[in-house]
Amino acid sequence: MTPKLVSRLPEVGLTVFTVMSQLAVQHKAINLGQGFPDFECDPRLPALVTEAMRAGHNQYAPMTGLPALREAIAAKVAASYGHAYDAEREVTVTAGATQALLTAILAAVHPGDEVIVLEPTYDSYVPAIRLAGGIPVPVQLRPGDYGVPWDKVRNAITPRTRMIALNSPHNPSGAVFSSADLDALEAMVKGTNILLLSDEVYEHIIFDGREHQSMARRPALAERSFVVSSFGKTFHVTGWKIGYCCAPVDLSTEFRKVHQFNVFAVSHPMQWALAQYLKDPTPSLNLPAFYQAKRDRFRAGLKTSRFRLLDCAGTYFQVVDYSAISDETEEEFARRLTVDVGVAAIPLSAFYLQPVERKVVRFCFAKKEETLDRALEKLIKI
Repeated sequence: MTPKLVSRLPEVGLTVFTVMSQLAVQHKAINLGQGFPDFECDPRLPALVTEAMRAGHNQYAPMTGLPALREAIAAKVAASYGHAYDAEREVTVTAGATQALLTAILAAVHPGDEVIVLEPTYDSYVPAIRLAGGIPVPVQLRPGDYGVPWDKVRNAITPRTRMIALNSPHNPSGAVFSSADLDALEAMVKGTNILLLSDEVYEHIIFDGREHQSMARRPALAERSFVVSSFGKTFHVTGWKIGYCCAPVDLSTEFRKVHQFNVFAVSHPMQWALAQYLKDPTPSLNLPAFYQAKRDRFRAGLKTSRFRLLDCAGTYFQVVDYSAISDETEEEFARRLTVDVGVAAIPLSAFYLQPVERKVVRFCFAKKEETLDRALEKLIKI
C-alpha cells in the first residue's frame, strides 16, 4: 500500500491553461487560450543551436549561466533601462521565468512572511509563496482598466510584509505600469525592508509608443528587486524555457543558493545560441510593432462582434467582456466557447485566489494571421 502523503499544495489541481488546452484538442477548437505562438521563431536561432552542438557545447553550462549570455543580458538591460548590472555577480540564467519566480520566492520568503499579490495574478505566484511557507495577501486591481490601487496596496502592508509581486506588462489583463505607478511604488517602499519581485517577461511587447517601466529604471527600486524576464516570450521559443533574473549582489547570492539545488544549470547549446543572437538588438526592437499589428488585426475583427474590448497596452493577450452575450460564469462561458463555437479562451476568474466573476475572458493573439482570421470568423457569429 502506498504511504499516505500530505499534500504541500492541497488546493492545486491541473492549471486552467492545461484544462482549456486539453479541451481545445479534444474538440478541435482554435486555441486562443494558452499563451504560445503558433508560428516559428527566426530560423537563425535553431541554426545557432545546431552550430553550438556541433562545436561541442553539450556539457554542463556554469551554474549561474554562460558568461557570454550573462554579459549580453547585462548589456541589453543597460541599453534598455540605463541600469548597469554586474554580469558576473548580478545576472543569473534560469530554466524559464517560472523557475526564476519560484527561486526568488524560496530564497527570500520565510514561513509566516506575507507577500502581496495583485489580482488577477499569474497562476504560479501563489503556489510558490505557499511552498515557501509564506502567506499570499491579495489586492485586486481596478475593474475595467486593471490599474493598481496603490492606497489599497499600502493598507495591505503589515510588519510581516516581505515582498510585493509585480507584473508589467500584465498577464492576463494587458495593462502596463506608468511612470506615476513607479513613483507611487517607490514612495511606498522607501525606508522599509520590503522586497520586490518584478515579472517582466512581456517587457518588449508593449504598444502605442509606450515605454516599459522596468524596476531597473529606478535605482531605489532596483536595489530591492528581483527582475525576471524570458527569452521564450521575446523570441517566440516558449518551449526552450530559458529566462533570467537580475538582482543586486546580496539578493543574487541568496537566489543562486536556491537555484543551484533547484536546477543547477540551463541548456548549454541554447544559452550559447542566445548569446550570439543577442548581438543584434533588432529582433527585440521590432517586437512591439510585430505584435501591435496582430493586436490591431484581432481588435478590428472583434469590433463588429458582441464582445466589448478592454484596453490592451501590452502582452499578447486581449481581454473581452461577454456580458452582452451570456449570463454564464466565466468558466462556463469559456468551456462553451471551446466546445460549441470552436475557439478556446481563458476565464479571468481563474487568476484570483477566490474566483471573481466579471464576465471577462482572455484571448491570445500570438498567432498566425490565418489563425486569427479563422477564430474571428467564428467569434463574430455569436
